[in-house]
Amino acid sequence: MSEAPTLLTAWKSAQARLKEGRIDSPSIDARLLLEAATGATRTDILTDPYRAVTAEQLSTLDGFVDRRLRREPTSRILGRKGFWKILLNVTPDVLSPRPDTEALLDVVLPAFPEGKAFRMIDLGTGSGAILLAVLAERPAATGLGTDVSAEALAVARENAANLGLEGRAAFLRTDWTAGLDDASFDLVVSNPPYIASAEIETLDPEVRDHDPRLALDGGEDGLDAYRVLAPEIRRVLKPGGVFAVEIGWTQGEAVKALFEAAGFEDVKITLDLANRARVVTNGPDPRAAPVSL
Repeated sequence: MSEAPTLLTAWKSAQARLKEGRIDSPSIDARLLLEAATGATRTDILTDPYRAVTAEQLSTLDGFVDRRLRREPTSRILGRKGFWKILLNVTPDVLSPRPDTEALLDVVLPAFPEGKAFRMIDLGTGSGAILLAVLAERPAATGLGTDVSAEALAVARENAANLGLEGRAAFLRTDWTAGLDDASFDLVVSNPPYIASAEIETLDPEVRDHDPRLALDGGEDGLDAYRVLAPEIRRVLKPGGVFAVEIGWTQGEAVKALFEAAGFEDVKITLDLANRARVVTNGPDPRAAPVSL
Protein backbone atom coordinates (compact mmCIF):
# COMPACT_ATOMS: atom_id res chain seq x y z
CA MET A 1 0.00 0.00 0.00
CA SER A 2 1.52 3.28 -1.10
CA GLU A 3 1.91 6.17 1.30
CA ALA A 4 -0.63 8.99 1.19
CA PRO A 5 0.59 11.93 -0.91
CA THR A 6 1.93 14.98 0.92
CA LEU A 7 2.88 18.49 -0.13
CA LEU A 8 6.49 17.34 -0.39
CA THR A 9 5.85 14.20 -2.45
CA ALA A 10 3.41 16.03 -4.72
CA TRP A 11 5.95 18.82 -5.29
CA LYS A 12 8.74 16.36 -6.06
CA SER A 13 6.54 14.36 -8.44
CA ALA A 14 5.40 17.46 -10.33
CA GLN A 15 8.97 18.73 -10.47
CA ALA A 16 10.21 15.43 -11.89
CA ARG A 17 7.56 15.42 -14.62
CA LEU A 18 8.40 18.99 -15.62
CA LYS A 19 12.12 18.29 -15.60
CA GLU A 20 11.62 15.22 -17.78
CA GLY A 21 9.57 17.38 -20.14
CA ARG A 22 12.49 19.84 -20.38
CA ILE A 23 10.50 22.69 -18.90
CA ASP A 24 12.55 25.65 -17.70
CA SER A 25 12.52 26.27 -13.92
CA PRO A 26 10.74 22.99 -13.08
CA SER A 27 11.11 23.47 -9.32
CA ILE A 28 9.56 26.95 -9.27
CA ASP A 29 6.77 26.03 -11.69
CA ALA A 30 5.97 22.87 -9.71
CA ARG A 31 5.75 24.87 -6.48
CA LEU A 32 3.49 27.53 -7.99
CA LEU A 33 1.17 24.90 -9.47
CA LEU A 34 1.12 22.98 -6.18
CA GLU A 35 0.21 26.14 -4.26
CA ALA A 36 -2.68 26.80 -6.65
CA ALA A 37 -3.93 23.21 -6.60
CA THR A 38 -3.87 22.82 -2.82
CA GLY A 39 -4.31 26.34 -1.44
CA ALA A 40 -0.99 25.97 0.36
CA THR A 41 1.50 28.81 0.61
CA ARG A 42 5.22 28.68 0.00
CA THR A 43 5.71 28.84 3.77
CA ASP A 44 3.32 25.90 4.25
CA ILE A 45 5.35 23.77 1.87
CA LEU A 46 8.56 24.56 3.74
CA THR A 47 7.26 24.31 7.31
CA ASP A 48 4.59 21.61 6.94
CA PRO A 49 5.89 19.46 4.06
CA TYR A 50 4.10 16.30 5.25
CA ARG A 51 0.63 17.83 5.13
CA ALA A 52 -1.69 15.42 3.33
CA VAL A 53 -2.83 16.22 -0.18
CA THR A 54 -6.30 15.02 -1.16
CA ALA A 55 -7.03 12.99 -4.28
CA GLU A 56 -8.95 15.94 -5.71
CA GLN A 57 -6.04 18.32 -5.12
CA LEU A 58 -3.63 15.83 -6.66
CA SER A 59 -5.85 15.48 -9.72
CA THR A 60 -5.97 19.27 -10.09
CA LEU A 61 -2.18 19.45 -9.83
CA ASP A 62 -1.75 16.69 -12.43
CA GLY A 63 -4.02 18.63 -14.78
CA PHE A 64 -1.95 21.79 -14.27
CA VAL A 65 1.26 19.87 -14.96
CA ASP A 66 -0.26 18.36 -18.12
CA ARG A 67 -1.00 21.87 -19.38
CA ARG A 68 2.50 23.09 -18.53
CA LEU A 69 3.99 20.13 -20.41
CA ARG A 70 2.02 21.31 -23.45
CA ARG A 71 4.02 24.55 -23.03
CA GLU A 72 1.20 26.65 -21.65
CA PRO A 73 2.89 29.26 -19.42
CA THR A 74 2.38 28.92 -15.68
CA SER A 75 1.00 32.47 -15.61
CA ARG A 76 -1.72 31.47 -18.07
CA ILE A 77 -2.61 28.36 -16.08
CA LEU A 78 -2.90 30.35 -12.86
CA GLY A 79 -4.31 33.55 -14.38
CA ARG A 80 -1.81 35.69 -12.52
CA LYS A 81 1.86 36.70 -12.67
CA GLY A 82 4.22 38.46 -10.33
CA PHE A 83 5.98 41.54 -11.69
CA TRP A 84 8.45 43.64 -9.71
CA LYS A 85 6.72 43.72 -6.28
CA ILE A 86 3.11 43.36 -7.42
CA LEU A 87 0.83 40.48 -8.45
CA LEU A 88 -1.19 40.93 -11.64
CA ASN A 89 -4.11 39.12 -13.20
CA VAL A 90 -3.31 38.06 -16.76
CA THR A 91 -5.60 36.80 -19.50
CA PRO A 92 -5.10 35.78 -23.15
CA ASP A 93 -5.79 39.45 -24.03
CA VAL A 94 -2.55 40.73 -22.47
CA LEU A 95 1.16 40.04 -22.65
CA SER A 96 2.36 38.03 -19.68
CA PRO A 97 4.84 40.38 -17.95
CA ARG A 98 8.45 39.21 -17.91
CA PRO A 99 11.46 39.89 -15.70
CA ASP A 100 13.21 41.58 -18.66
CA THR A 101 10.69 44.41 -18.46
CA GLU A 102 11.67 45.11 -14.86
CA ALA A 103 14.78 46.79 -16.34
CA LEU A 104 12.45 49.74 -17.05
CA LEU A 105 11.83 50.11 -13.31
CA ASP A 106 15.58 50.17 -12.71
CA VAL A 107 15.76 53.23 -14.96
CA VAL A 108 12.61 55.03 -13.87
CA LEU A 109 12.69 54.80 -10.08
CA PRO A 110 16.10 56.48 -9.59
CA ALA A 111 14.89 59.36 -11.79
CA PHE A 112 11.87 60.06 -9.56
CA PRO A 113 12.67 59.98 -5.83
CA GLU A 114 10.03 58.70 -3.42
CA GLY A 115 7.75 61.53 -2.35
CA LYS A 116 8.14 63.43 -5.63
CA ALA A 117 4.84 64.17 -7.38
CA PHE A 118 4.86 63.43 -11.10
CA ARG A 119 2.53 62.35 -13.90
CA MET A 120 3.37 59.38 -16.10
CA ILE A 121 1.95 57.55 -19.08
CA ASP A 122 2.38 53.90 -20.08
CA LEU A 123 1.85 53.50 -23.83
CA GLY A 124 0.42 50.09 -24.76
CA THR A 125 -0.16 49.31 -21.11
CA GLY A 126 -1.56 45.77 -21.52
CA SER A 127 -2.05 44.38 -18.01
CA GLY A 128 -0.92 47.71 -16.54
CA ALA A 129 2.30 46.09 -15.29
CA ILE A 130 4.75 48.97 -15.74
CA LEU A 131 2.34 51.74 -14.75
CA LEU A 132 1.09 49.97 -11.64
CA ALA A 133 4.55 48.84 -10.52
CA VAL A 134 5.78 52.44 -10.65
CA LEU A 135 2.70 53.84 -8.88
CA ALA A 136 3.02 51.21 -6.16
CA GLU A 137 6.58 52.43 -5.50
CA ARG A 138 5.88 56.16 -5.82
CA PRO A 139 2.78 57.14 -3.79
CA ALA A 140 2.83 60.79 -4.92
CA ALA A 141 2.64 59.85 -8.61
CA THR A 142 -0.38 59.57 -10.90
CA GLY A 143 -0.56 57.89 -14.26
CA LEU A 144 -2.42 57.03 -17.44
CA GLY A 145 -2.29 53.76 -19.37
CA THR A 146 -3.29 53.69 -23.03
CA ASP A 147 -4.02 50.70 -25.23
CA VAL A 148 -5.96 49.96 -28.42
CA SER A 149 -7.42 46.82 -26.84
CA ALA A 150 -10.56 47.30 -24.75
CA GLU A 151 -10.06 43.79 -23.34
CA ALA A 152 -6.54 44.62 -22.20
CA LEU A 153 -7.73 47.83 -20.55
CA ALA A 154 -10.35 45.87 -18.63
CA VAL A 155 -7.58 43.67 -17.23
CA ALA A 156 -5.48 46.73 -16.34
CA ARG A 157 -8.40 48.41 -14.56
CA GLU A 158 -9.05 45.26 -12.55
CA ASN A 159 -5.37 45.06 -11.59
CA ALA A 160 -5.38 48.71 -10.50
CA ALA A 161 -8.43 48.09 -8.31
CA ASN A 162 -6.94 44.94 -6.79
CA LEU A 163 -3.80 46.88 -5.87
CA GLY A 164 -5.74 49.83 -4.44
CA LEU A 165 -4.33 52.11 -7.14
CA GLU A 166 -7.53 52.94 -9.03
CA GLY A 167 -7.52 56.45 -7.54
CA ARG A 168 -4.15 57.27 -9.11
CA ALA A 169 -4.32 55.25 -12.34
CA ALA A 170 -6.56 56.09 -15.29
CA PHE A 171 -6.92 54.14 -18.54
CA LEU A 172 -7.79 55.29 -22.05
CA ARG A 173 -8.50 53.37 -25.24
CA THR A 174 -6.48 55.12 -27.91
CA ASP A 175 -3.67 54.49 -30.40
CA TRP A 176 -0.50 55.31 -28.45
CA THR A 177 -0.73 59.08 -27.77
CA ALA A 178 -3.63 59.98 -30.07
CA GLY A 179 -5.75 62.77 -28.58
CA LEU A 180 -3.31 63.63 -25.78
CA ASP A 181 -1.98 67.14 -25.16
CA ASP A 182 1.56 68.27 -25.85
CA ALA A 183 4.05 68.43 -22.96
CA SER A 184 1.67 66.79 -20.47
CA PHE A 185 3.76 64.02 -18.83
CA ASP A 186 6.89 63.97 -16.69
CA LEU A 187 7.55 60.33 -17.54
CA VAL A 188 6.70 58.22 -20.59
CA VAL A 189 7.25 54.46 -20.58
CA SER A 190 6.42 51.74 -23.07
CA ASN A 191 7.05 48.09 -23.85
CA PRO A 192 5.90 48.12 -27.48
CA PRO A 193 5.80 45.14 -29.87
CA TYR A 194 9.34 44.69 -31.18
CA ILE A 195 9.59 41.18 -32.65
CA ALA A 196 10.19 41.14 -36.42
CA SER A 197 7.14 39.57 -38.08
CA ALA A 198 9.11 36.70 -39.64
CA GLU A 199 10.68 35.79 -36.28
CA ILE A 200 7.43 35.25 -34.37
CA GLU A 201 7.09 31.64 -35.49
CA THR A 202 10.57 30.91 -34.07
CA LEU A 203 9.65 32.05 -30.55
CA ASP A 204 9.15 29.64 -27.64
CA PRO A 205 5.64 28.13 -27.68
CA GLU A 206 4.88 29.85 -24.36
CA VAL A 207 5.17 33.20 -26.15
CA ARG A 208 4.21 32.34 -29.73
CA ASP A 209 1.04 30.47 -28.85
CA HIS A 210 -0.17 32.33 -25.77
CA ASP A 211 0.74 36.03 -26.00
CA PRO A 212 -1.43 38.29 -28.18
CA ARG A 213 0.13 38.79 -31.62
CA LEU A 214 -0.71 42.50 -31.36
CA ALA A 215 1.71 42.79 -28.43
CA LEU A 216 4.53 40.98 -30.26
CA ASP A 217 4.57 41.96 -33.94
CA GLY A 218 6.87 44.92 -34.57
CA GLY A 219 6.68 44.78 -38.36
CA GLU A 220 9.25 43.67 -40.91
CA ASP A 221 12.30 44.80 -38.90
CA GLY A 222 10.66 44.98 -35.47
CA LEU A 223 10.99 48.77 -35.32
CA ASP A 224 7.61 49.96 -36.59
CA ALA A 225 6.35 51.02 -33.15
CA TYR A 226 9.47 53.03 -32.34
CA ARG A 227 9.17 55.01 -35.58
CA VAL A 228 5.76 56.18 -34.41
CA LEU A 229 6.65 56.49 -30.74
CA ALA A 230 9.85 58.53 -30.91
CA PRO A 231 8.30 61.77 -32.24
CA GLU A 232 5.08 61.23 -30.28
CA ILE A 233 6.93 60.71 -27.01
CA ARG A 234 8.88 63.89 -27.77
CA ARG A 235 5.56 65.68 -28.24
CA VAL A 236 3.80 64.59 -25.04
CA LEU A 237 6.83 64.68 -22.73
CA LYS A 238 7.38 67.81 -20.66
CA PRO A 239 10.70 69.65 -21.07
CA GLY A 240 13.21 67.92 -18.84
CA GLY A 241 11.03 64.82 -18.65
CA VAL A 242 12.19 61.22 -18.82
CA PHE A 243 11.27 58.47 -21.28
CA ALA A 244 12.16 54.78 -21.18
CA VAL A 245 11.20 52.13 -23.75
CA GLU A 246 11.93 48.42 -23.74
CA ILE A 247 13.77 47.03 -26.77
CA GLY A 248 14.88 43.74 -28.21
CA TRP A 249 18.50 43.12 -27.22
CA THR A 250 19.85 43.65 -30.76
CA GLN A 251 17.91 46.86 -31.40
CA GLY A 252 19.71 49.33 -29.14
CA GLU A 253 21.59 51.43 -31.68
CA ALA A 254 18.70 51.53 -34.17
CA VAL A 255 16.14 52.65 -31.55
CA LYS A 256 18.60 55.13 -30.02
CA ALA A 257 19.06 56.69 -33.47
CA LEU A 258 15.28 57.04 -33.92
CA PHE A 259 14.94 58.97 -30.64
CA GLU A 260 17.93 61.16 -31.46
CA ALA A 261 16.39 61.93 -34.84
CA ALA A 262 13.20 62.96 -33.00
CA GLY A 263 15.21 65.59 -31.12
CA PHE A 264 16.19 63.87 -27.88
CA GLU A 265 19.62 64.43 -26.38
CA ASP A 266 21.64 62.25 -24.01
CA VAL A 267 19.91 59.09 -25.24
CA LYS A 268 21.47 55.94 -23.84
CA ILE A 269 21.07 52.18 -24.04
CA THR A 270 20.85 50.43 -20.68
CA LEU A 271 21.33 46.79 -19.84
CA ASP A 272 19.23 44.17 -18.08
CA LEU A 273 20.52 41.79 -15.43
CA ALA A 274 21.83 39.49 -18.16
CA ASN A 275 23.94 42.40 -19.49
CA ARG A 276 21.91 42.61 -22.67
CA ALA A 277 20.63 45.87 -24.14
CA ARG A 278 17.06 46.21 -22.86
CA VAL A 279 16.03 49.87 -22.48
CA VAL A 280 16.54 53.05 -24.47
CA THR A 281 16.15 56.14 -22.30
CA ASN A 282 17.27 59.69 -21.59
CA GLY A 283 17.15 58.96 -17.85
CA PRO A 284 19.82 57.77 -15.42
CA ASP A 285 20.87 54.17 -15.04
CA PRO A 286 23.81 52.46 -13.35
CA ARG A 287 23.95 49.78 -16.07
CA ALA A 288 24.33 52.02 -19.11
CA ALA A 289 25.92 50.25 -22.05
CA PRO A 290 29.37 51.52 -23.02
CA VAL A 291 29.35 54.08 -25.83
CA SER A 292 30.51 52.47 -29.05
CA LEU A 293 33.27 54.31 -30.90
